[in-house]
Amino acid sequence: MKILKSRKALSPVVASIILIAVTVAVSIAVAAWMGALTVGFMGSSSITITKVSFVKSDGNPSQNIDLSLKNSGTKTVTIVTVKVNGIEVAKNATLTLNPGDTGALRLTLASAWVPGNPYKFDLYDGSGQILGSYEERAPNT
Repeated sequence: MKILKSRKALSPVVASIILIAVTVAVSIAVAAWMGALTVGFMGSSSITITKVSFVKSDGNPSQNIDLSLKNSGTKTVTIVTVKVNGIEVAKNATLTLNPGDTGALRLTLASAWVPGNPYKFDLYDGSGQILGSYEERAPNT
């Protein structure tokens, strides 16, 4: 009987630390699992501008800019609005691209583009969310 009384169990402090550690480990695993599930359901909307061409016009002001685009996201996107240097140049452009697809847009500026000037292009969907942004300097010639 004396032998059984001398045995000590885990102290309450050590037991509490072990329980907290196990709880934290399980909650991290569950959070990682849930995060992986939601990424698959949500998808992403992203457009990459792969090439910008400033189109020269003989005798006329050079007002056209061609954009080559690629849908680098995981969802089908529809480009509705394009802004150049913060000014809306294409409203209701409606170019729809499936994931991985490429496409092109021709923009017509209100005035001629200026050689050597930087131009920032912003692409928007119907909800006003920005899909892609790119900056390019117009050629000097």
